[in-house]
Amino acid sequence: MTKPTGRVYLVGAGPGDAGLLTLRGAACLRLADVVLYDYLASPELLAHVRAEAERICLGRHGHGRLMSQTEINETMVRHATNGHAVVRLKGGDPAIFARLAEELAALNAAGVAYEIVPGVTASQAASSHASIPLTGRDEASCVAFVTGQEKHDQSSADTLDYAALAKFPGTLVFYMGVTTAPVWSRALIDHGKRADTPVAIVRRCSLSDQQTWFTTLDEIGELVRTTKLRPPAVVIVGDVAKERDVSNWFTTRPLFGRTVLITRPEHQSDDLAARLQNLGANVLRQPAIEIGPPTDWTPVDQSIERLPDIHWLVFSSSNGVEYYLGRLLALGHDLRRLARVRLAAIGPGTAAALTEFHLKADVQPDTYRAESLAESLTPIAHGKKVLLIRASRGREVLAEMLTAAGATVEQVVVYESRDVETADEDIAHALAAGSIDVTTVTSSAIAHSLVRLFGDDLRKTRLAVISPVTAATLTELGFAPAIVAATYTTEGLIDAILAAESRKD
Repeated sequence: MTKPTGRVYLVGAGPGDAGLLTLRGAACLRLADVVLYDYLASPELLAHVRAEAERICLGRHGHGRLMSQTEINETMVRHATNGHAVVRLKGGDPAIFARLAEELAALNAAGVAYEIVPGVTASQAASSHASIPLTGRDEASCVAFVTGQEKHDQSSADTLDYAALAKFPGTLVFYMGVTTAPVWSRALIDHGKRADTPVAIVRRCSLSDQQTWFTTLDEIGELVRTTKLRPPAVVIVGDVAKERDVSNWFTTRPLFGRTVLITRPEHQSDDLAARLQNLGANVLRQPAIEIGPPTDWTPVDQSIERLPDIHWLVFSSSNGVEYYLGRLLALGHDLRRLARVRLAAIGPGTAAALTEFHLKADVQPDTYRAESLAESLTPIAHGKKVLLIRASRGREVLAEMLTAAGATVEQVVVYESRDVETADEDIAHALAAGSIDVTTVTSSAIAHSLVRLFGDDLRKTRLAVISPVTAATLTELGFAPAIVAATYTTEGLIDAILAAESRKD
């Protein structure tokens, strides 16, 4: 019986921003059994990969040994011949200075099927993210991609036709050309290229620490030397690269250059991360707590059976909505089970979670906190049976106030909140180094966990909290927050961060 043969997908990861991955590239990552990724590919792209898939890092410069091209080829072939779907995730575009020919030769020799998925190459990203057109009606009608380092043991100066490049009537874009800039710039000038030809260097294009320098061909070598400029960077040579009197959309975003740490549970951080990234922030993630189902569903199931006798069902979080109503449906009921029940939500996020189940909150306070929700229900609570849907930990103020108002209050835990025991090593180092500008804190449980995880290193970042309740918790723990949202929602937290960063500038 012959072994099933897999397939290799050579996927362009783009220049760094995970949002620039193509839809086809994301689809390949989702179906992969094995993913080989290099240091130029954003770690965020691995979010597309199934949990059970094997991830193989090919190494990072300055962080241990890099896997050789021969080893990469052998690894792809081995996994594919074992019947696996293999993704070779490559920074930029696989067909541009990415040793694609060598990998194709190895795959063809082994009889392995493959697909090439193009990606956004660095020159395109540098052009768009630095507001530098590669072509222009009056400046350049063609573009040439040039490698500044053809082989690891041979400078491109040994093989490039500089006479032809010097006469090229358009834009030259040098890849991997930073360290060899003094060589190729002098060679171009010696072969007739104007010494004052404009040059732009774009480093780490599309990322939140992108940098751009404008210089000329005869001065680039000195600029690289004095700034100690290091890869990854692309160099754009030609009249299109002259400095322009226009703002750069990418670097003028309000949070550009700021690093923000999100500490929400992993499955709840995507929306906040996307909004902050759209504002230019470099977003890091370190969940401080984990959310999961209760160890015993029996109390929840019993409360669902008693729903026809309940007057008010009160939700104090979107998690509560999802777990409770999800369980109701899993038991074989439908929303008619709630026909006689009125619904209360602590805030717009919780109310929005209800709408996902085609339900509308009957009560939602103007101020999104437990005290306000209790005050909204107090006039109608007397003599009513109230079921509070809650986490395994949290404040008792809602139950206490409604009981005092004459309600019969029952509480049921529909999800468990647990502290994360160990912090990511890179996040811990970044906090210790003071390189995280803002750390978001969206609950008291998260506040407690963060203090346990990081201790005094939290004083090296600006703590941004979603509400005065969370602010009070942090203050009691000895870590007064720098930023407190006026509106206790994700949008309010972002607005508070924007206002604080604006004042900082």
